[in-house]
Amino acid sequence: MPVSRATLFEHRPAELEVILPEPDHCFRWFEHDYPYELARWNHHPEFEIHLIRQGSGKLVAGDYIGAFSAGHVALIGPDLPHDWIGDLAPGEYLSGRDVVLQFDGAALLALRNTLPELGDLQPLFEQARRGVEFTGETAANAARLMEAIGSAHGLQRLILFLQLLDTLKNAPPPQAKALASPCYAPTLDARSAERINRAFDYLMRELTGDVRLSEIARQLEMSEPGFSRFFKRNTGHGFIDLMRKFRVQRACRLLLQSEMSVADICFEVGYANLSNFNRHFRIEMHQTPSEYRRQTAMHLFSPIAKLA
Repeated sequence: MPVSRATLFEHRPAELEVILPEPDHCFRWFEHDYPYELARWNHHPEFEIHLIRQGSGKLVAGDYIGAFSAGHVALIGPDLPHDWIGDLAPGEYLSGRDVVLQFDGAALLALRNTLPELGDLQPLFEQARRGVEFTGETAANAARLMEAIGSAHGLQRLILFLQLLDTLKNAPPPQAKALASPCYAPTLDARSAERINRAFDYLMRELTGDVRLSEIARQLEMSEPGFSRFFKRNTGHGFIDLMRKFRVQRACRLLLQSEMSVADICFEVGYANLSNFNRHFRIEMHQTPSEYRRQTAMHLFSPIAKLA
């Protein structure tokens, strides 16, 4: 049965999110459930710090696609298209999944004349133009501060915000990973945007069925090589490679959350034979489906994990 586009990848041409300033605060803090109307492929001129409280899925930031899970913290720079696409079961709804903090970095740096210490943020803001994912102690401390900001007021709220920025600025290199490639630049004209949108519609509609590059190229009145070059240039990913990534993503979920056999999962996510499924799974996860299920289960149910 095909996986709905909404479940896996609500990817549309990046929409401008208009962020209204709050009169009593220099930044905007809010939390929201998932699915949520504003949780979509979007961009905005403000910086964004994003915390995922629960759930898992894929973060798309520019030409980057990678997994996220509970505790994930990322800093997204101005006008970098982004979306956190949850991997949800049919009808699943996550209450308070996201904590979001958005602020005008340019306005903050403009205060350097009177508060020169703010100039220390310049390197962090430069990193953010590609997006940065934080892990380890940095992510844990950032998450704690993000939560504390929600109930703080006045000067205390501002102090926590500056502590949060300081925490991210001082992240050890192994705990701060750049996301989008250095050369990424979102340049889509209206016609290209419409074509990309139709391509993703087709991919998600047929994900667990018979996806044919020739078919979507025909629908867009393009040659197969022409469509392949166009899609890669505008998304940073090959069409077939992206299909493989999302099929394997769904397989990982089924391996962990169901008792289906590997063979049944193979057909459930759209593969016609087990050898291709195993080969593609190994390309993405660097291990077989059985190894992934066994090793992940051992980690989840080990005595240390239970005490953590």
